[in-house]
Amino acid sequence: MRRRILNRLPRVAWAAAAGRPLAKLDLGVLRFLRTHGHQAPVETAMRGLGWAGEWGAIWSASALAAAAGDPRRRPRWLAATVLPPVAIVANYGFKRAINRERPVIEELPALGYAASSLSFPSAHATSSVAAATAIARISPASRPVVYTLAALVCVGRPYLGMHYPSDVLVGVALGRIIGRLAPGLDEPAESPPTTAPPPTQR
Repeated sequence: MRRRILNRLPRVAWAAAAGRPLAKLDLGVLRFLRTHGHQAPVETAMRGLGWAGEWGAIWSASALAAAAGDPRRRPRWLAATVLPPVAIVANYGFKRAINRERPVIEELPALGYAASSLSFPSAHATSSVAAATAIARISPASRPVVYTLAALVCVGRPYLGMHYPSDVLVGVALGRIIGRLAPGLDEPAESPPTTAPPPTQR
């Protein structure tokens, strides 16, 4: 029913013309990533990151391990543990609304499996960037590591043929918003020291 309604909407010629170059760029970058750097060790590593990123598992596990070893910040780490699944649920809402199918290049089949055929935006990108942003808020020193790992997960999605690059870019933006808005992750503000009133003179 929804598709029939959308098909009846008037087509805006200028919007279609404006989007055509972007669609070509999207497909061109996808083909580039599907045809470059595909040595066996690299493919194995990217597939491993893809599996580890399912439902944000690698991120939740990392935050849970940090919670076990960092009692002072344990409540904040536990909050970060649940953020990746929350981000994926939010991502799925966008997927259902947009209803974009995953890329299909017949001569370059995808190198991974996904339970859903919906592509936009990338759930791996959303959960990874949301988690990396959250972890960086808790432990600023970890930023180089977590952001590098999130970047590799994101690049791996079109590299494996699972997503268009635009799926990943929008997933990154959504994940960044979720990671920044999540409450209870920043260092609590210190209360100003109280000074005792001067003794009264008699």
